[in-house]
Amino acid sequence: MVAAAGLVLAGVVAAVVGAPASDAAQLVAFAVGGAAVAGGAGTALLHTLRRRSTRSQAVVVALTSVVAVGAGAGAAAHAMFLSAHDYGALLVILVSAGTVGLIAALTLGDRLVAASRSLGEVVQRIGDGGMATGGEATAPEELAALGRQLEDMSARLEQARRRERALDASRRELVAWVSHDLRTPLAGIRAMVEALEDRVVTDDVTVDRYHRTMRLEVDRLAGLVDDLFELSRIQAGALELHLEWASLSDLVSDALAGASPVARAKGVLLAGSLDGVVPEIEVATPDVLRVLRNLLDNAIRHTPPEGEVRLDAGVVGDHAVVSVHDSCGGIPPAELDRVFDLAFRGDAARTPEHDGGGGLGLAIARGIVEAHRGDIEVDNEGAGCRFTVRLPLPAAGAGAGA
Repeated sequence: MVAAAGLVLAGVVAAVVGAPASDAAQLVAFAVGGAAVAGGAGTALLHTLRRRSTRSQAVVVALTSVVAVGAGAGAAAHAMFLSAHDYGALLVILVSAGTVGLIAALTLGDRLVAASRSLGEVVQRIGDGGMATGGEATAPEELAALGRQLEDMSARLEQARRRERALDASRRELVAWVSHDLRTPLAGIRAMVEALEDRVVTDDVTVDRYHRTMRLEVDRLAGLVDDLFELSRIQAGALELHLEWASLSDLVSDALAGASPVARAKGVLLAGSLDGVVPEIEVATPDVLRVLRNLLDNAIRHTPPEGEVRLDAGVVGDHAVVSVHDSCGGIPPAELDRVFDLAFRGDAARTPEHDGGGGLGLAIARGIVEAHRGDIEVDNEGAGCRFTVRLPLPAAGAGAGA
């Protein structure tokens, strides 16, 4: 397109100045030939210097353009049989203009080198684990765009580093908590087994009590192992959801029925309500039921006797919403963002002595909800806190019979 435009423009100029078509064609041929020779030489030189600095390559590019123009003009002037004086004057003009062009090329090369150096500093900061800032204010458009991309990448890397550090801290905390939760029941089981083996305990009532206690402790350990396995699948992205159409009201009823014995044993009032008619949702029924049970167990565990735990469900916008409101007294604001962290247990009211699990229930609940493309959050409300789960409703026209 550039070549075609140049030829057309040369023809227009020849017509304007009244040059004969044959003379114009001859001048164009000589000029294009001379410029082509210079351009080929510059291209070969640029290929040779392809591993050299940006400044050197910029100088070659600019100098090739200047030499190509000079060679074309010189070849055309020689073809015109100008006098020696006029031809010499033209050469002086071309050399002077070429010198100015070379100075401009050097200046441009310095700017490109400075821009490249600033990008190199950005890359160095990223490599050292820092944030990429600046480096594009005076850079050409392409390098500035590259600088912005590097800054975006740096920000994402920093976020990934923060998440990794938080995950490592959570893992260390998890190991500490699990070690405690394993050590305590195992020590009790060992003591009771040794007492039975050594016949320190022989009366039937005590023996039966020891057997029941060991069974409860073994069940607790099995539950902890199940939680760890489930959490490892969630973190590895290997959680397989077997989706099916389910009624939210049935899920709520089953969760309340499963939590009722625990609530009665502790003296906590357990209530639930369904706001309006909720359409069926496509979920992995056992996993969502586990989320609701985890939330109810957590609420009952931290609600004092004669307190109340409520489970409410309904529709808000394009989501099915389930909330669990307890009477735990609230969570310190500084800890709200950590409630779903791995093995987080918070204040003294949530220590292992008061916590029947490994501190994994809420982390598992968040992983399952997010796997369903939903979200879960917690806020202080009234005399306690409210955990809210949002699950997407089926699109219009979808359903169990679709």
